[in-house]
Amino acid sequence: MDEIIVSERMPIMALRGLVVFPKQMLHFDVGREKSIKALELAMKTDQRIFLVAQKNIEDDDPTEKQLYSVGVVTKIKQILRVKENLSRILVEGEYRAKLIHLNQTEPCLVGRVEMLPERQVETISARCEALMREAVVRFDEYLELIQKPAQELQLRLIASHEPGFIADTILQHVGFEYGKKAALLGLLAPVSRLEQAVILLRRELEVLRLELEIQEKTKERIDQNQREYFLHEQLRAIRSELGEEDEQDDQNTYRQKVEALHLEEKSEKKLLKDIARLGKQPFGSSEGAVLQNYLDTVLELPWNQTTKERVDIQAARKILDHDHFGLEKVKERILEILAIKQMAPELPGQIICLVGPPGVGKTSIAYSIARCLNRKMARISLGGVHDEAEIRGHRKTYVGAMPGRIMTAMTQAGTKNPLLLLDEVDKMGTDHRGDPASALLEVLDAEQNSTYRDHYVEIPFDLSQCMFITTANTLDTIPRPLLDRMEVIELGSYTDEEKLMIAKDHLLPKQMKKHGLKKSQLKVTDEAIREIITCYTRESGVRNLERHLGSVCRKADKKLVEMETPKKLTVTGGNLEDYLGVRRYLPDALPAVDPVGLVTGLAWTSVGGETLEVEVNVMEGSGKLELTGNLGDVMKESVHAALTYIRSQTQDLGIAPDFYKTKDIHVHFPEGAIPKDGPSAGITVCTAMVSALTERRVRRDVAMTGEISIRGRVLPIGGLKEKTMAALRHGIKTVLIPEANRRDLEEIDQTVRKALNFISVDHVSKVLEVALLPKSEEVKPVSLDPAMVQEANAPVRQPAIQQ
Repeated sequence: MDEIIVSERMPIMALRGLVVFPKQMLHFDVGREKSIKALELAMKTDQRIFLVAQKNIEDDDPTEKQLYSVGVVTKIKQILRVKENLSRILVEGEYRAKLIHLNQTEPCLVGRVEMLPERQVETISARCEALMREAVVRFDEYLELIQKPAQELQLRLIASHEPGFIADTILQHVGFEYGKKAALLGLLAPVSRLEQAVILLRRELEVLRLELEIQEKTKERIDQNQREYFLHEQLRAIRSELGEEDEQDDQNTYRQKVEALHLEEKSEKKLLKDIARLGKQPFGSSEGAVLQNYLDTVLELPWNQTTKERVDIQAARKILDHDHFGLEKVKERILEILAIKQMAPELPGQIICLVGPPGVGKTSIAYSIARCLNRKMARISLGGVHDEAEIRGHRKTYVGAMPGRIMTAMTQAGTKNPLLLLDEVDKMGTDHRGDPASALLEVLDAEQNSTYRDHYVEIPFDLSQCMFITTANTLDTIPRPLLDRMEVIELGSYTDEEKLMIAKDHLLPKQMKKHGLKKSQLKVTDEAIREIITCYTRESGVRNLERHLGSVCRKADKKLVEMETPKKLTVTGGNLEDYLGVRRYLPDALPAVDPVGLVTGLAWTSVGGETLEVEVNVMEGSGKLELTGNLGDVMKESVHAALTYIRSQTQDLGIAPDFYKTKDIHVHFPEGAIPKDGPSAGITVCTAMVSALTERRVRRDVAMTGEISIRGRVLPIGGLKEKTMAALRHGIKTVLIPEANRRDLEEIDQTVRKALNFISVDHVSKVLEVALLPKSEEVKPVSLDPAMVQEANAPVRQPAIQQ
């Protein structure tokens, strides 16, 4: 410039987000009214205008304090009117200037500015040279990264030896923050300004590289998504042509089903997460199939479905009486449970354990209870189950995983308040795969089963509204913690009269209908049914009885088909062998005379009661005691206890005191292939040994049961009801029972009580007095003390049991 202007008055324009540097060209849009007026004023004079950045870009009408103090005096090169209120201008920076004072704010900004001369660099130092070279290289990298060719600009930088020009060029063309640009515009030292510009450029290059890396990854992801979208659209079109459902539709369906269940937040979140995972699986993947099977299984569970329960005692009584004959005490106990549910429906369901021999109707009673309550029923057979996973399920990560039997039964029932029958709970096993009985502890605990977790389902399921009924033949093999959670109801054996009525009212009509027979075609007399009961079956229940009635019906079908002119068939005791063959069991016959060393005992088995004969033989020898008959340890101990008592009473019993040295005694229990154990044969063994040692005869119509102590006390036993039924079948007239078991006579069937004479004993001496005949007495009919018999057969009042 020819003339140096120290200060002058000129129009001023405030820039928003822009900074202009000396010797740099810049074009931008102008839209504010004051800015347009300033341009018009500049064009009327020398086309020069002072451009200064405002501190806050949001201020539409900045004051002097809201402007930076340092700006640039520029020359207007070009103005292009784009719209009525919008112009695009091109300016060139001339020199730095400082705003001294604003003289005018309307209609545009006018003020006095003062030129700021830039410090000159007399010699270029090595450090300055290095900064200029790095600045040029970094700027080239910047232009390459932003993919903006500027060859002319690059040549100007390479040819320049002015650090201030290089710094201003970089600051003008690199997208730094305008606040930092305005601050560096006021830095008059060229080398320092260049150094700061290089620092900012380094930072900007790092940011650009990260942006490009992110953009590249995003582009790859977008390309992959676009490719997958294209392939999915093709797949959708193919499936549409094949008539198959779309995966996205499946996911939406799953999501709608889960949301409709209104589960707990954690459970719903877990299922929605699995649905999202399913959507990310490629077509045909194994994990996708696992997730789909899992979601199908979970959504099939009855989370909210319930059946309306019916608690009507009278209707329940009719259903039980219609379905089952006898079992009065069992029916009464079931009706009590139903009454509790009617009076206190909010209480958790009771867990009932029906215990009894096979074929007495445990499972059918459970079905009747379900009918009484109007509940859905599902049966779970636990016989032979050894694996805990059978109850709790497998983890879904395993191949072929499936839910446990409890969850499967809930799905089958279709409601969350069914009656679940756990059949044969006493026949579960334990091995290296776990203990299924322990897995049932949570299921059968009313305090825990409201949040039951199956390994496969993984989310809690409420079992508290279920009613559980378990069945078992014996309580001995049920673990104590599991038994403690159940209320035990015992079902005893049927008497012959009960079997007769069941066969007439239920079994025979059922079999005749099954085999297409009418009452006008077949008649089975009561005599024939009694013969089937006594001579073809030996059981506590009625399964074999029903099976033999079915055989009779089959034979009848065959005969009716073979007849030219069908007529009514009648099955009697006389022609029964024509239908069932030779009788398998002959009626038990008592010995012809009262024997010596042979006593009839009574035993309990899992299929009911049985008579158990004990034989004792005494021989000259050295005092050996031989026990045979497949005996258990407890029964062997009973024999030794009986022998000890006899040795202590040799004088009263009339036995040689040294018999245990001079006599060999052999105690045998017939049917040696059958294992035998238990203490209830103690008085039977003692009576047989005394009879053999004294040669006194035993009354053949007497049977006995009771444990013996070494002091001769008779201790109580169990299974009295079944044992007395066996005695009646065997033709016994008198039964000796422990005094402590007199209270159990109330549980015995009235038919049995009328047919048998019961004598309660508390000591072996009384047993021997009743069972043994005097040595010199001839064999003759039995005569009993009427007072003793009347006392034993008298009704026993049981004390009330407090729950």
